[in-house]
Amino acid sequence: MSVRRLHAEQPDSFAFTEENVSWATGQIAKFPEGRQASAIIPLLWQAQKQAGWLPEPAIRYVADMLDMPHIRAMEVATFYTMFNLSPVGEHFVQLCGTTPCWLRGADDLKSVCRKVIGEQGDITEDGKLSWLEVECLGACVNAPMVQINDDFYEDLTAENFEQLLDDLRHGKEVATGPQNSRHGSEPEGGLTVLKGDK
Repeated sequence: MSVRRLHAEQPDSFAFTEENVSWATGQIAKFPEGRQASAIIPLLWQAQKQAGWLPEPAIRYVADMLDMPHIRAMEVATFYTMFNLSPVGEHFVQLCGTTPCWLRGADDLKSVCRKVIGEQGDITEDGKLSWLEVECLGACVNAPMVQINDDFYEDLTAENFEQLLDDLRHGKEVATGPQNSRHGSEPEGGLTVLKGDK
């Protein structure tokens, strides 16, 4: 695992919205007295959702909310790769490059990312797109696939992936899941067994 560092430029402060304070209070209440620090991951995740990435003031803010040392929260934030310690695009593409996706065309998807977005870590000029190659996203049977923000897009080709990025960039509706005729992980073309009445 590579060293994960905080972005050089940080905002001056961070605070949850009123709605997120209420949500966080509910999360903290799920844990027994003295174990409130156990809410660190959901609270950091919510801070990231609010800010678009996880800046250092947000990490300190969450640590203060949980009455824990800042360094402990920093250890969690820098350990888990789900936390983006640098700004990302509005649509953050996590492209699986593990063997099943690679065998089924992940390199073609990387080429699309380089063409449309730039190199890993770059953010498009309009702030809409950025990308990063990641390890397995758990949908190997539907390879190649990407995760964009909270959604999964599977059975991608260079062509439909480039169209997907263009649609997201322009605010169009996009379908999540398999990008071909499949439903879930069934064979393309539909089920092949247990179809009859026998």
